[in-house]
Order: sequence, then structure tokens, then C-alpha cells
Amino acid sequence: MIEKRDFYINGRWVAPATPHDCEVIDPSTEEVCAVISLGADADTDAAVAAAKAALPAWAGTAPAERLAYVEKILEIYKRRQAEMGAAISLEMGAPIDMAVSDQAEAGAWHIRNFITAFKDFEFLRPLGPQAPQTRIALEPVGVVGLITPWNWPMNQVTLKAIPALLAGCTMVLKPSEIAPLSSLLFAEIVDEAGLPPGVFNLVNGDGLGVGTRLSTHPDVEMISFTGSTRAGIAITKAAADTVKRVCLELGGKGANLIFADADEGAVRRGARHCFNNSGQSCNAPTRMLVERPLYDRAIDIAREVAETTRVAPAHETGAHIGPVVSAAQYDKIQGLIAKGIEEGARLVAGGLGRPDGLNRGYFVRPTVFADVVPGMTIEKEEIFGPVLSIIPFDTEEEALAIANDTIYGLTNYVQSQDGERRNRLARRLKSGMVEMNGQSRGAGAPFGGVKSSGRAREGGHWGIEEFLDVKAISGWHGA
Repeated sequence: MIEKRDFYINGRWVAPATPHDCEVIDPSTEEVCAVISLGADADTDAAVAAAKAALPAWAGTAPAERLAYVEKILEIYKRRQAEMGAAISLEMGAPIDMAVSDQAEAGAWHIRNFITAFKDFEFLRPLGPQAPQTRIALEPVGVVGLITPWNWPMNQVTLKAIPALLAGCTMVLKPSEIAPLSSLLFAEIVDEAGLPPGVFNLVNGDGLGVGTRLSTHPDVEMISFTGSTRAGIAITKAAADTVKRVCLELGGKGANLIFADADEGAVRRGARHCFNNSGQSCNAPTRMLVERPLYDRAIDIAREVAETTRVAPAHETGAHIGPVVSAAQYDKIQGLIAKGIEEGARLVAGGLGRPDGLNRGYFVRPTVFADVVPGMTIEKEEIFGPVLSIIPFDTEEEALAIANDTIYGLTNYVQSQDGERRNRLARRLKSGMVEMNGQSRGAGAPFGGVKSSGRAREGGHWGIEEFLDVKAISGWHGA
């Protein structure tokens, strides 16, 4: 049993002001694997006070000094990456091999990319030749509250904490109480790197407690949140009275437009992407829109992928998917699968209940629905599980209309050998990201959406700029 009740405040591990134990559940076994403590207003206030006190000195450090600290964090992170993978696997159920190579590695990848972006980052820039005495200064926002989710823990922590550090902000991190162990390890890494006390603080807690206090705290200048759209709306409302900046990275319902001329692996690639991480990714391509000539073949391929996708406990090595994170998540997914059947979608693989041989743990059968009609619940709602909805289309315009008919706008996908069509659709799809023909976005490209997916832009130069205020200065002396 792991016991990690302390918080990291002002460079020290400190006990909560009032004990409030919270059990962390191993989703593979449904058993308690760790105990943490949930913080309250007093703990949050102490962390914010430490961050506020540390801000002037940290904001005033030379960029090269902040970069050196982040390079040290990366060095320690890589040394402890296997530990990080094990923590993630235990807390949220990612299979151990995937937890090390994908989940934990995502954190290292983002840190490296921020280091690259920062090396040519300009905090003082000329406005332009039309105004030779005007300068644009980019200055740290101040104390920031970072609220991160359970599905890709280190991916999201590093996308927030690292650019905030580089920008010169101080911070309080509240990780998900469902999956806090990886963030506690990250705090150990930051501590070993020797950051000045108060620059980085961590308080565990839930959304109603620590999350609300951070969102309403008068000394917190910005909230960076990743999670559900519902929670993002609540945070925005809570933050309004203090007029703080709110950056939201929220849900998605990605459409994958597969045309008849798509490459041979397009359908298989799309189904695997949907099932990856047990479907618990906001940018998953969960709506597969298939041009009519390829439709029947696509259903057969997706069925085969679902039926050959192994589901097993997170501690087992190998290429498989693990459980979903919690009983609540499992119940939600089961309810939406039942809704799909009830509303008349054709179930071609998976379905209700656990996979054969697994009678304990939050395991979901990789599920494929065909003949899904736009407007069905499974076509509209973010399921956040390994459930794929396949929809036929006849024309490019029809596919575009279906893809854009959603409250979300995070990632869409296009599969076609027609380059002009791809480019045309990339510009007309209403989303913050478009990935085509299985090619991932380049290192340093921003991650973020539009509409109810939020409008954060995380990663690269954009990710650093999110933590900076822009100041316009006239009458500048000198070159």
C-alpha cells in the first residue's frame, strides 16, 4: 500500500492542514493501491501564498537560468521514466509497456520540444519598421493554477508546468485525485532539480475543493485546465469574478473522413487509434465517416481490429489495452453502448459487459457500431471509451457537414490520396487540429481546439506564450 498524504508547498513536503484521506483505486483489480489526502482552502491558500512570494525573484531570473532548470528536470525525468510509467500504469490502467513508452515518454517529449522552442524565444520584440521606437514585451502572467486530468497525466502536466516555468510564472498544480501518483513523482523530480522554494507547488484535491479555490483565488492570475467541457464551463464561471485568464483544453468527438481512394491501412489505423489508451483520449477519432464504395469493407476491417484487440490487466506486458480508469467511467460507457443499441445502430463487435475471462476490473470490450445515423447519442456525445461509430457518406460536402455538426472541435482526420481534396478539407473542418493520412503533427505544433473543445494552444512557442502577458511600450531608447 502506497501512502502519500503530504503536499509539496514552498519547497517542502508538508502534511495537510486537516487530514482527509482519499483512496486511489487500481482499475485493473478494483482494489485500493494508494492513499492520498485531499486538500482544502487552507492548503490551497498556503500554496498560492508560497507561489506569490516566489514570483518576483523567479520572474526576474534570466531566461537562460530558467532553461537550465528545465534541462535538469528533463535529465532527472529520463532517469526516473520507468518509475513514472509504473505509477501511471497503476493509477489509471495504461498497460505497463505503453505506460513507459507512450504515457511517460510523452512528458519527456514535451519537455524536449519546449527546450527547443525556448532557445530562440524573444521576450522583447520590435513592433515593426513602421514604429521603430515601439517594443512588444512578453511578461509572465503571474501565479498560475494548473488543473490536470487522469487520462494522459504526464502529457498534460508537462504541457502546463514546463512552459509556465520557462515563462517565469510560479504555480500550484492540482492533479486529478483519481490518478495523483505520477504528479507526486513529478514533484519529487522538480524538488531534486533544485527549483527555488515556492516556484512549483502541488496540492492534491478534488474539483469542488482545491479546484474551486484555485479558480476563485484573487492571487491566482490564470487557470490552465484540461478535462471535461462541463468542468471547463464551471471553472470559467468561477473565475469570472477575479477576471483571471482561463485556458481550457476540453473534450472532443473527432471525425475521421475516409475516402474510397484512401491508403490500404487507413481504416485499420483509424480503429486502432480509437481504441488506443482504452479510448480515453480527447483527440480520438471516434466517428469514422466512410465513403460509400469502401463502407462494407471498412466495417469488416474495423470488426477485425476490435476482435483482435487484446484486453488485459495493466501490469501485464505486451501489446494490449487495459481497463478504463474508474467504476464511474465504466458505467458511463456501458450506458452509452446500451443507448447505441437502443437507438438502432448496428453492433458489429464488442458490446455490453466485460471481455471474456475478465470478471473484475473496469474492462470494456472494444466496440464497433455501424449504420450510425447523425444525431444518435453515440454520434453526439463524447464516450471516452473504446467505442467506434461508423457512418457512411456519398459526397465530400456531406462528409464535411457531418464532421462539423458537433459542439466539439478538437481534432479531425482526413484519409485520401487526393492532395487538393485533403488541403481543401483541412481548411474547412472546424477544429483546432487536422491530421491527414496518418501523419502526426510536427514537434512544437500547438495542441488545442475550438468551440466546446476549448481554445487552449499547448506546445511549442504557442504553449509558452499562453503564460505570458503582452505589453506594448512606446518611446523605446536604443536599438
